[in-house]
Amino acid sequence: MKRRTFWKIALLFSLTSVALFASWALSTRPVQINILMPAPFAESTTDLVQKFNKDHHGSIQLQVTRGPLETEAVSDLAISSLLLGKSPFDALLIDVTWLPKYAAAGWLIPLDPWIDQQQIDSIAPGAMLGNNFDGKLYRWPLVADMGLLYWRTDLMSEPPRTPEELIKVSLKLQKEGRIAFGYVWQGRQYEGLSCVFLEVLDGFGGQWLEPETDNVGLDSSASLQAASWLRELISSGVSPEAVINYAENETLQAFKSGDVALMRNWPYAWGELQKPNSDVRGNVGVTTMVATAANRSTSTLGSWGFSILKGSSNPQAAAEAIAFLTSTSAQKRLFLNDSYTPTKAELFKDPELLSKSQILPELANALQSTDQRPATPLYAQISDVLQRNLSSIFTGQSTVSDAMSNAQANTKKILMAARETK
Repeated sequence: MKRRTFWKIALLFSLTSVALFASWALSTRPVQINILMPAPFAESTTDLVQKFNKDHHGSIQLQVTRGPLETEAVSDLAISSLLLGKSPFDALLIDVTWLPKYAAAGWLIPLDPWIDQQQIDSIAPGAMLGNNFDGKLYRWPLVADMGLLYWRTDLMSEPPRTPEELIKVSLKLQKEGRIAFGYVWQGRQYEGLSCVFLEVLDGFGGQWLEPETDNVGLDSSASLQAASWLRELISSGVSPEAVINYAENETLQAFKSGDVALMRNWPYAWGELQKPNSDVRGNVGVTTMVATAANRSTSTLGSWGFSILKGSSNPQAAAEAIAFLTSTSAQKRLFLNDSYTPTKAELFKDPELLSKSQILPELANALQSTDQRPATPLYAQISDVLQRNLSSIFTGQSTVSDAMSNAQANTKKILMAARETK
C-alpha cells in the first residue's frame, strides 16, 4: 500500500514538474515581432535588426519580412493580410500617403502611449508632417525624403529660381551645344508625376486639395499655369519627349550621362551621382524646386515611418523595436551606409555627417520647405485622376483647360461619393 502511494506521489510530482517546466519555458521564450518593410529598407536594416536581437536576446526576437520592391505592392500585401483576418505582421514601414487610409480603416494602433513630447521635439519639423490622423500619432518617422532640384555647377554659377529662369538657362545651354536637354523629371503616369506636379503647383501659388474642407483647386489659374509649364518643357525641347516615360531611374541615368543640366529627383540620387561611373561627379548641386517670385519653393514630402498594426499581440515589444530602429545612432548608420535622409534634427548638425556629406545642409533646408500630398484616405484615387489627366496633356490628347477641368470634376465626384457612403 505504501509502495503504491509512493508511486502515485512520484507520478504526481513528475507531472507537476513537467507542467511547471513547460510553463517556465513558455514564459522565457522571447516575444516574436514581425515587421513588414519594402525590400530596400529590409536590406538596409539587416545589421540593425541583428544588433537589436543581440541586445534583446531572450526577451524579444525581431524578424523583418522583406516585401516587394514596388511601393504599392507592399501596401497591397499589408492590406490583403489585414482583410483576411489576423495579420502575421506586428508593424509596417508605411509611406506617408498611406497613413490616412490605414488609420481611417482602424488598422493601426495610436503610438501616443510610447512617444512623449521630448521625442517629438527631437524630430526635424518637416519630418513630423504626415504622422498624425484625427489628432492621434499613428506613425513614427524612420527616414525623410523630399523632392530636390539637381543642377550642374560646371554649367551655371547658381541654379534657376523661377520657372522662367529654368527654361531660359536651359535653352541657352542647348543653343550653345553644351547639353542635349535642359531638364529631366518624372513624367510617367504614376505617383512620381503627382509629386512633380505638387511642387510646380506650389511654385505657382496653387493648392491641390484642402482635406478639411474638400476644396479642390485643380481648375484654378495656378493649376492651369503649372500644367501649361510642364507641357511647355516638352514642346520647347527643354525636356525630351521621352520624359513622359521617365520614372526616377530613367531621369537619373539621363542626368548622370552628362547630357542634361537640371534634374528633379529624390535624395538617393546624390549618392549615385558621386560614383566613379557618373559623368557629372563633383559637378552637382541641389536646391528646392523653382517658384514664381510671389510664391514659395517647396519639396514634396515622401517619407517612410513605422506604424503598429491593430492585430499585434505584442504592441509594447513592437514599440521597443521601432524605438531602436529609429534611434539617432540607427539613423546615422542608415545615412552613412545608404544615404537615407535622417529625421532626427541633431543629425543635420552632426560633425561627422557634415564632414562626409556636403548635401546635408541643403537636405535640412529642403525638409523645412516640404509640402505634404493631400492627407485623405482617398489619396490613391485622386492621385490617379490627376496623373491620367496630366498624361493626356503631355501626349496631346487633351488641352490643359479640358484636362484640368476633368481632373477637378472627377476628384469632386470621388470625394462626394465617399461622403454619401458615411
